Amino acid sequence: MKNIIFIMDVDLQGSTASYKYSIDSWKCWAAKNDAEVFILNDTLMPNKDMDIRWQRYYLFDILESNNIEYNQIAMVNANTIIHPNAPNFFELTDNKFTGVFCDSNYDQVIRSLENYSKYIFNGLMPDLFKYIDNGVMIVNKKHKEFFVKITNFYHENSELLQEIETKLQGGVDQTPVNILIHKENIDLKLLPYEYNMVDMRRKEILQENMVFTKIGYIYQFNCIPNNTNNQATYYWMKKTYEHLYGELND
Repeated sequence: MKNIIFIMDVDLQGSTASYKYSIDSWKCWAAKNDAEVFILNDTLMPNKDMDIRWQRYYLFDILESNNIEYNQIAMVNANTIIHPNAPNFFELTDNKFTGVFCDSNYDQVIRSLENYSKYIFNGLMPDLFKYIDNGVMIVNKKHKEFFVKITNFYHENSELLQEIETKLQGGVDQTPVNILIHKENIDLKLLPYEYNMVDMRRKEILQENMVFTKIGYIYQFNCIPNNTNNQATYYWMKKTYEHLYGELND
């Protein structure tokens, strides 16, 4: 059984042109580290019925329905690029639910935690410094039951979740899943920032000299200002891929 990289590549709004750079980088890394890449190209149900970011938590069912055997699974966003020389992070998990602390906009994270805690979780509040970014999460068969709880939680609270997202700008799945990790007492392993480098522009490392590629392994191209129609995301993902791997042959 191999380790799996699970990526969603579903074009809902014509903004997925940059995903090919993410996917190819993961394929290159997987080939070096005896892993396989699984790409989900279709939604399981209409996005209006269940946001696509919640649908990915059916990943165990998706893999099993495709007769894919697996050891550990890295569920990664398609706005990430991995360095070709990144260590094999599957060897660092201790077979635990693994993620990277979300070292990003603390004001946004705290407000999101407060709103979801107040309106859905009866005041339950996890440790801020164990709050992970859901763009890179590593799980295994031990977490299948927990993922069932996540999808059941969504269906039981979908209207309220959508209301919090829309009216309070609380984000989609990330904060509720973090609180559920705390609520269910999931044994969490945290990897350092270099395994999911978020919000790089605000940290002043998303620079034309590509300095960020010298200090980390997985780059998530989020929180980029003036990102009209994801043009900035495309620019940086293309530039990063070509810097690390060369020109992509479509």
